[in-house]
Amino acid sequence: MIKHAKFGAPAPGVETPGPSRDSSTLRELLVDRYGDLKKSLTRRLGSGDWADEALQDTFLTLDRENANETIRNPMAYLLRAAINTALNQRRAESRRLSDAEIDGILEIPDENPDSLRIIEGRSDIARFKAILMGLSPRAREILIAVRLDGRTQSEIAAHLGISLSLVEKELRSAHEYCLRRFKAGRAK
Repeated sequence: MIKHAKFGAPAPGVETPGPSRDSSTLRELLVDRYGDLKKSLTRRLGSGDWADEALQDTFLTLDRENANETIRNPMAYLLRAAINTALNQRRAESRRLSDAEIDGILEIPDENPDSLRIIEGRSDIARFKAILMGLSPRAREILIAVRLDGRTQSEIAAHLGISLSLVEKELRSAHEYCLRRFKAGRAK
């Protein structure tokens, strides 16, 4: 079919399909005028590949559309449907992650400890328990109450019936002892 430069306008003396309701008629028209539709879409979209993809998807969707209304200008309808399909494809692509974003996600370090760190952690816990046993019973009780139970030094002083300054002194001494023993154990 011959047409003017403006898409959809038939050349003088050339028949143009009349009003249509049938999706099979639209599909036939799309197949018959595929070259013209692609050329027009390529100009509007800036890509022949994108135009091909939009026309193929439009062809597939014509069966799914409800043809309750008469289409007065089937060529304009097909062109508009293909443009809308192309725009929907572009929106969908913009929501997808890029290759660089996927690579970035895959490079996120695993926060879970590996088996070596688990073994080292268990070994450190066993060493710390042994170090705690080297403290006096009162120093051990103060250290555990403050560091593990989260009790205040004032609460511990009241519970043990000793002064706050003695609790502070015992706690500082227990910290220094544990740190010295722990460092000495790692140096071996």
